Amino acid sequence: MNGNRTSPEEIADDLRERIRVGELKAGERLPTQGELAEQFGVERGTVRQAMRALQKDGLLTNVGKGSPPNVAEVPVEPQQSSRKARVALVSYLKEAFREPEVHIDAICFTAETLMWAIGEMCTAVARREVHPKSVDVRCLLPGPDVVLPYPDPVDRPELRADVHEKLKQQITNQRELMDYYLSTVMKGHGVDAKVTFRPLRFVPSVKQYVLNGAVALQGSYQVGRRTYEDLPEKGKFDVYDVSGFSSLLFEFRRDRGGEQAQFVQDTKNCFDAHWDPDASRQTLT
Repeated sequence: MNGNRTSPEEIADDLRERIRVGELKAGERLPTQGELAEQFGVERGTVRQAMRALQKDGLLTNVGKGSPPNVAEVPVEPQQSSRKARVALVSYLKEAFREPEVHIDAICFTAETLMWAIGEMCTAVARREVHPKSVDVRCLLPGPDVVLPYPDPVDRPELRADVHEKLKQQITNQRELMDYYLSTVMKGHGVDAKVTFRPLRFVPSVKQYVLNGAVALQGSYQVGRRTYEDLPEKGKFDVYDVSGFSSLLFEFRRDRGGEQAQFVQDTKNCFDAHWDPDASRQTLT
């Protein structure tokens, strides 16, 4: 996560990926700022910053001329983000995607890091760097009734409910976007892909991934203080929040045997225990 709010850089990264995989074609108009703001759960000013970044990269034309910008006819190759957990996860996913059948199990506070990594894997599939036959993602996230500890307003406790409601909407947007990546973009390139979400009854203090039952990854959420700006009508205020993007991921491999193999198996067993087959599935709305 990036402080549990989508930044202009992250929106720009998503649109870059859509351009790369051909969802947004050269000469085509982007959605309106209002539509993008609603999709990402941000203010229009955040979208405008993302548009300017894409224009600077040479990916958009007609920015700021009263109508949605167009994808440039000859888009240039943008530079990649260097966020720790995100970049690390992508490298592990590229390894996992070399198998014909890909299985990803994830336990997270939000789906943000996984969402961006899956988006980048759509790019890898489109470029034929990897081409699995199927991808099955199972993701456990805190359920809608779980009390969220973060973001926690430092001096404005009366805003806690509003802040948490905003986060829940952002998580919904992340889920919908990841479902789009898998069910539409990857299937458009011949990959049978799906993602399923189920609720946790608690908030995890670490993020965990199990890839193809062979590699387990674990990273701690970093707690810090930041300025919160996602409720503009309330003004700016400080919150204690967690970040997953900036965390390190530690790897454990089954083929190394010993304690590492045991950790992979224990992590998989823990996930399966929470993935109760009798639990009601949460649908994307």
